Amino acid sequence: MRVFITFLCIGFSFYVSAYEPINSLPTGSRVSLLVKNPTETALSINTKQLFPPASTLKIITALAAKLELGDDFRFETQLEQKNKDIVIRFSGDPTLKTQDLDNLFKQASNQGIKSIEGNIWLNDSIFTGYERAVGWPWDILGVCYSAPSSAITLDGNCVQASIYTNSDGSTRAHVPEHQPIIVTNDVITVTKEVQKERQCQLELLTSDNNNYHLSGCLISQKKPLPLKFAVQDTQEYTSSIIKNLLAKHRISFSGNIASRNDIQGTPIATHLSAPLNDLVESMLKSSNNLIADNITKTLGARFYSQPGSFNNGTEAIKQIIFSNSRINLSASQFADGSGLSRNNRMTAEDMNKILEYIWKNESTLGVIKILPKSGETGTLKYRRSMRQVPIKGQLQAKSGSVYGSYNMAGYVLNGNGQPKSTFVQFISDYFPKKEESESNSLSPLFKFEKAFYQDLIKLSPKNSSLQ
Repeated sequence: MRVFITFLCIGFSFYVSAYEPINSLPTGSRVSLLVKNPTETALSINTKQLFPPASTLKIITALAAKLELGDDFRFETQLEQKNKDIVIRFSGDPTLKTQDLDNLFKQASNQGIKSIEGNIWLNDSIFTGYERAVGWPWDILGVCYSAPSSAITLDGNCVQASIYTNSDGSTRAHVPEHQPIIVTNDVITVTKEVQKERQCQLELLTSDNNNYHLSGCLISQKKPLPLKFAVQDTQEYTSSIIKNLLAKHRISFSGNIASRNDIQGTPIATHLSAPLNDLVESMLKSSNNLIADNITKTLGARFYSQPGSFNNGTEAIKQIIFSNSRINLSASQFADGSGLSRNNRMTAEDMNKILEYIWKNESTLGVIKILPKSGETGTLKYRRSMRQVPIKGQLQAKSGSVYGSYNMAGYVLNGNGQPKSTFVQFISDYFPKKEESESNSLSPLFKFEKAFYQDLIKLSPKNSSLQ
């Protein structure tokens, strides 16, 4: 492999047979790297090959959302009355909390509604299709970062719990009383040596009605181990919460709570989410999958004037970006907007086109300023390869990881904190030897990233601006 690298900072160019930091990675790893400034390509390796973008895809979702919905867009959840019935019209608000529903019923109570003689209908007509995208791994569907993308979204579709280890070798699972889920448990407490000998891990199985079962082994813990379960049946979970809220506000009710999408009533109370710009910032800084996927489905609903889904949402993202930027993403394979699906594929070249478009239009888009900053904010604050100078504070980017892929895409900053170069790092099929992953020595990924990010700072011109 011959790679052309331009050292603009010292004023000359030369060829090298390979980019040395790649040698730090395990044999079999695939790598795509692209570094560009406004006038030249500083580093280019396998930029036309397809790679899983993982959560760097959220940059593209953020761009499409800002272009189509605008920074002031808000999700709206509405409480309505239709004769003797109550309708809750959900919008897929990924930030809707129990407290927000509580406020809606409080307003209803204050307006004199003390009894509901009919039924409560949950209207989730804004979305359709799968709540989990094709390619989401089955073994992580019980944990919160793969919570279902649904119109009826409450509390991030995530439930908090914990598990305690006992001295007699047993364990105890704890679920707060207000959480309407059931957790059974037959996990045993073991030493680290026994766990390694048995090749035994903590495992989670889910079943109907938001039932969860923990099994396997857990190394003895001094403190309880926090658990976060993804809600499996969003309608069942929300219905249970609603019953609790009705009792709290002393609103009598003996009817049914069920889904119905062909009914509309007179608005009683409305809850609005934070504006889109705030949601996108949270999505990028904390890499929130639910926000990304509910925004994706919302884009599908808005762009195609029909219920949103993963299918029409991902296609809407491509169409919105093409109509605004002429960037053609037709060769990219998107199964969701979060990057969680293992089916997602795109090239570093196309990702870099997105980065350059955002850079050129940052004054109106405001995407770069809300990306995590190396060693300082968001998901990059504690990234080991970015915590020390000269890398700390010099990159603004989005990370992404999914089974064997470790990615980064963003900007190198100048002394004034402004972008001077774009870069894309796609690493796939990264599987270090077991002894390397278990040892306390520096991981191959850390060695590569530290060298690469230091080179980014050296290779990039001191002052650049895209016109």
